[in-house]
Amino acid sequence: MRNLRAIIVAIACAAGLTGTASAQVNIPLNDLKIRAEAGDRTATRQLAEAYYLGKGVEQDFKLASQWYEKLAKQGDVRAQTSLGLMFARGYGVEKNIDLALKWWKLAAIQNDPGAQFNLGTLYFEGKNIERNYSEAARWYLQAAMRGHLPAQFNLGMMYWDGKGVEKDPRRAYYWLSVAAEQGDDEAPGQLKRIAADMSPEDVKEADSKAKEWMKTAKKMWR
Repeated sequence: MRNLRAIIVAIACAAGLTGTASAQVNIPLNDLKIRAEAGDRTATRQLAEAYYLGKGVEQDFKLASQWYEKLAKQGDVRAQTSLGLMFARGYGVEKNIDLALKWWKLAAIQNDPGAQFNLGTLYFEGKNIERNYSEAARWYLQAAMRGHLPAQFNLGMMYWDGKGVEKDPRRAYYWLSVAAEQGDDEAPGQLKRIAADMSPEDVKEADSKAKEWMKTAKKMWR
């Protein structure tokens, strides 16, 4: 597949680690630990992120994974996604794709787009798991519907190549248009290629639908 963004180990932001690991630890470490051990989710997240990033403490993936796991077991979606990524990478834990799948699926069914994207990527690549393009497309679609830009791009390319879905230039153009509307740098070039296989009317309709979808989606994302 051409230019598919499908490398799990390079998508921390999509999986939730960069996105969630941005809080600054403004509370003394001992106080954070006390609060976290008492079940304070905010403190637990700050502690996990501090150890993951090495912010205010020595970087320690093992401790980060332990605090993420504590939070994940409480049902925290972002922690489940982050923990899944750590198992996929082998950060602080023994690499275990089955456990990565477990945590990502728990987060994905709660509509976390990062987890949905990661599942799509895992099934698309077929590394340490049986490749399944249909499953990849299914999870990419769910993430794309929730505004996940790389999922929108990948889904568009899958429709263009006919992998896991029936080849459909119009749907490919639509999703790549949505990605372009969100500022994707590569999507415009792909759109020019796809437009060559479409009528001007179909191109115009796909552009219009993409813009309309973005207007509606942005209201939901607020």
